[in-house]
Amino acid sequence: MKKNVLVLPGDGIGQEVVEPAISVMDVAAKQEGCEIIVTQGLVGGVAIDETGSPLPAETLKLAKAADAVLLGGVGGPKWDDLPMASRPEKGLLGLRQGLGLFANLRPALLSAPLASASSLKPDLVADLDILIIRELTGGIYFGEPRGIETRDNERVGFNTMVYSEHEIERIARVGFELASKRNKRLCSVDKANVLEVSQLWREVVNSIAGDYPDVELSHMYVDNAAMQLVRAPKQFDVIVTTNMFGDILSDVAAMLTGSLGMLPSASLAASGVGLYEPVHGTAPDIAGKDIANPLATILSVGMMFRYSLDIPAAANNIDKAVAEVLAEGYRTADIAGPKDDVVGCRTMGELVIERL
Repeated sequence: MKKNVLVLPGDGIGQEVVEPAISVMDVAAKQEGCEIIVTQGLVGGVAIDETGSPLPAETLKLAKAADAVLLGGVGGPKWDDLPMASRPEKGLLGLRQGLGLFANLRPALLSAPLASASSLKPDLVADLDILIIRELTGGIYFGEPRGIETRDNERVGFNTMVYSEHEIERIARVGFELASKRNKRLCSVDKANVLEVSQLWREVVNSIAGDYPDVELSHMYVDNAAMQLVRAPKQFDVIVTTNMFGDILSDVAAMLTGSLGMLPSASLAASGVGLYEPVHGTAPDIAGKDIANPLATILSVGMMFRYSLDIPAAANNIDKAVAEVLAEGYRTADIAGPKDDVVGCRTMGELVIERL
């Protein structure tokens, strides 16, 4: 069995965390009789520097031909002064649109050995397991009209939040399907008390709930959801929400775990290739120092095996290996306590491979 994976290291620590993740991917695949054929490409700031575009046409072509895409991260202060349409982040948005990636899966996981790394009390977050599903191609980030114009002699900025029924239904069904395979609880997050688009969102979600009688559906306003995530996070199983609300809530949930360096993500299409990336960004302040945490990227590879490559045993083995390394007390600097054994990015990757 052979699988084709496009690797896009991108910018900043993306270059560093992707390297051990590729090694873990290769070992885990071979254990299950699979050969991973890796192709590398350009996206983000490095792509701007080399080609003038944050998403070269060749990169998108390679992505569409791959079984899955692994991304390190894009962006950094070097490119902050570029026009909005030319910034590195446009490369990521272009990938999402070009591949039709409408469902973003962001787990918030915290094993008991890491509970002390969270800013919340350990008993609130130990063994936390939340899955946030964010709609990725609609909403206010893509709605038209948008822009900045002059009205009555002053500048006015405006954006449009818009969702169609089919966009809401397809992301809601992802939520119901995944909740049915977990603890059978789905919370739909909106702002239906003030937004018409949220009223439609809630109506559509309710209309398909009957197709999933084993899943308990609840609704929550986004401001309350943010509060509840830090008050009693274990009340949640699966959360499904819009693009902007999901963007915000997933970062709130990320800090429940103590570090963005521990959180993987997957972006899925209705069919075809999936995109896998850590949620921590490029962290240019620590790039090149071998202190970045590669575990989010390694766990993203695990999600890749589960959702795109259809080798769940490899995903389980990676998750288990990461858990064993953490249980033995090894930590990168971002999750380390005073008594922990602090290791660098490369060493952490090597330790995971040893456990595999």
